[in-house]
Amino acid sequence: MSTIERALNKTKKTAKQDSASAEIKEGSIQGSTDTKALEASNPTTSKAHKGKDNSRYLKLNLDERYFVTDSTTRSLLSEEFRAIKRKVLSNAFGPLSKTLSNSNIIMVTSANPGEGKTYTAVNLALSIALEQDKTVLLVDADVLRPNVMRTLGVDYDNGLMEYLIGDVSDIADVMYQTNVEKLRIIPAGKSHHLSTELLASEKMLETVVEFANRYSDRVVIFDTPPLLGVNETAIMTNLAGQAVVVIAEGQTKLTNIESAIEQLNPTMAKGFVINKSRQNQGQSGYGYGYGYYASGPNTRG
Repeated sequence: MSTIERALNKTKKTAKQDSASAEIKEGSIQGSTDTKALEASNPTTSKAHKGKDNSRYLKLNLDERYFVTDSTTRSLLSEEFRAIKRKVLSNAFGPLSKTLSNSNIIMVTSANPGEGKTYTAVNLALSIALEQDKTVLLVDADVLRPNVMRTLGVDYDNGLMEYLIGDVSDIADVMYQTNVEKLRIIPAGKSHHLSTELLASEKMLETVVEFANRYSDRVVIFDTPPLLGVNETAIMTNLAGQAVVVIAEGQTKLTNIESAIEQLNPTMAKGFVINKSRQNQGQSGYGYGYGYYASGPNTRG
């Protein structure tokens, strides 16, 4: 029995009896979360500028070794993130979506720092952006240690915090278009001593509700702080309909996985990405395994 399965089984024993569970088959993905390698692949930082319609625009220079792209060459990285997104999109728009609140809002997190959650959030967003009938908004909600823009090698002016504190009046002013046609990005913005209160504010709630309902084809991915020891993440568990938890094989302790699961809203759909797996390692030296677990009032195991 895998580490995740043991953690889930222990958690399910203490869950409410009216909450059911479902297991979906495991897969594997190949990739790299080596920060130095990612920075080397983006030697120059691209700055935001105004597009033709006066909107803010970011040009992403994506290295196919580390990011999902629209390349005609089918890579193992792209194939496995394709498998992950199919599960996420099924929960967001399929039968299970009727049992979830904000089913198209997905938070990507981890138990502890350094387990690859930002890399996973970015590539999941890039993979969904390749869909013919979906758009995706990637929001860096890790306002304590923002890493989305650094991972992508781009610079920006304002972000989510500037909007929440009122420095920017319209959320559209911190939403950046990119050269990936169906991808929009909202950076974290500057750090703020009231970040917990700002994320818990009515303004943030109204923003998430608008994200969830304004466009029927939109998926919103929040890169959030780790689950353990960070108040901001607990707030996001009540706003998102799905959680994807990144776990580093051989690094994340079983007790931490159990504690992380307990922090999640019991009615959310929950997915797990195994990072740094030694099975199926390739040229990059990193591997991934993928398992999925979902819970909701009408889910059957």
